This record gives sequence, structure tokens and C-alpha cells, in this order.
Amino acid sequence: MDKRFPEIADQLLLIERELRVLGWWREVPPSDEELASREPFCVDTLDFDQWLQWIFLPRMKTILEQDLALPNASGILEMAQMVYATRARETRELQALLAHFDRLITEST
Repeated sequence: MDKRFPEIADQLLLIERELRVLGWWREVPPSDEELASREPFCVDTLDFDQWLQWIFLPRMKTILEQDLALPNASGILEMAQMVYATRARETRELQALLAHFDRLITEST
């Protein structure tokens, strides 16, 4: 198991918590068609917070649970900064959490 797994797991829980605090956690999943987008971050079918909830968090959970290799890089913060450029103050904590996640991913094992 990668030594970063426990801290990454904690970080994912904090990201989920912040989505809930912001009121962006949804009970109803997007349609299969929306989830099947081939665009990065599903930009053509999902809001970024939906992508975090329905694609990113479950994918990372699978990686951790199945002891798979972590990605070599992460640019989630960059995407969040673009998406939330006009909401930087509101999303400050979410962006800080995503920045920490990016740093964890780029740390060497």
C-alpha cells in the first residue's frame, strides 16, 4: 500500500464535507449519458462540483480500496481555479483542499 493512502483518504473525506457545507452535494446522480462524457472533467455534461462528487471521489475511493496505483499528476486545483474564478472567496476552503490533494499526488512515495 502506498504510504500516502491514509492522508489521501482523509483529504477525500474533507473534500466531500466541503461540498456538503457549500450545499453542492446532490442526492440524485446525473444520467448515464452525462457521466459517459469523454471531455476532461465532463465539462460538456456536468458542473465541476458534480464531477467531483460523481466521478473524482468514487474513482479515488476505488483506487484506495483496491490498492491501485495513484495517478502521477493531478491538476484539479487548476480546474477549480478556472471554474470558480468569480467565486474564489466562497470556494476558498474547497480550493485549499484540492490544492493539498494535488500536492499529495505529486509527492514521491
